[in-house]
Amino acid sequence: MATFTLAHLSDPHLAPLPKPRLSELVGKRAFGYLNWTHNRHKIHRRDVLDALVSDMLAQAPDHIAITGDLVNLALEAEFAPSRAWLESIGTPERVTVIPGNHDAYVRATQNRFAESWGSYIAGDETSDHGAAFPAVRRRGPLALIGVSSAVPTPPLMATGWLGPSQLQALAKTLAGLAAEEAFRVLLIHHPLHSDAHNKRLTDSSEALALLKQHGVELVLHGHDHIHSATRVEGPKRQIPVIGVPSASALAHGRHPPAAYNIFSIRRDGAAWRCEQIVRGINEARRVREIRRITLS
Repeated sequence: MATFTLAHLSDPHLAPLPKPRLSELVGKRAFGYLNWTHNRHKIHRRDVLDALVSDMLAQAPDHIAITGDLVNLALEAEFAPSRAWLESIGTPERVTVIPGNHDAYVRATQNRFAESWGSYIAGDETSDHGAAFPAVRRRGPLALIGVSSAVPTPPLMATGWLGPSQLQALAKTLAGLAAEEAFRVLLIHHPLHSDAHNKRLTDSSEALALLKQHGVELVLHGHDHIHSATRVEGPKRQIPVIGVPSASALAHGRHPPAAYNIFSIRRDGAAWRCEQIVRGINEARRVREIRRITLS
């Protein structure tokens, strides 16, 4: 079987931020806007994102996965530019997206990401291109399983939640895929483990129980804006769980500069082989290979 390459980036936090209407700057958005104008606009740079995406496209991956936080405050004016950005990367056949907490920042626009990016989110069997999770997309030997942990939260909170209905549907999806000879990739915005109480996946124990019972080959996430590599229990072996920094960020504090991953996946007899290539931006705003890791 030929090698299939999957690129993964996350948390582009697209800049510039459109000027909000005064009526939009209430509650959580007011805090977020102050944070953006005082801090985050210095960190999340469009030139950095453009350089990273240009390098990624030059690698000609077979498919691209983006695990959320395309926008910042979920303003109405942010969604049309985010759709245009997706279209500049590729068609829905070549790009899969799931939402992050910033994409469902407030209740007023918590469903706008689904309306704007529907064809990039929808599973293969979703006829209306709507956002129904979990969404399964088969690309080459891969079964991409998109879930949504994106829910509106109070100020200063960035937690995620799958919820009983989505977990129940995910259990059925994973059980069905277990019988297939597919490389299963779970896409989720929040990490499955987090030490930060205000940023955690609140029902992670339930999600971990499903993975332990049914298994997947790989879990990809964003949210923490750092390089992350952990493993969780599966039914037969441990499952690699890989996080990636923000795709638009300059280095700040403990957070590294923008990076993305490419996974080279192939079938070798009865086993899957997967190699991770990490590429990131340096101080000269040039993208280079950081390291290669054999995952399985």
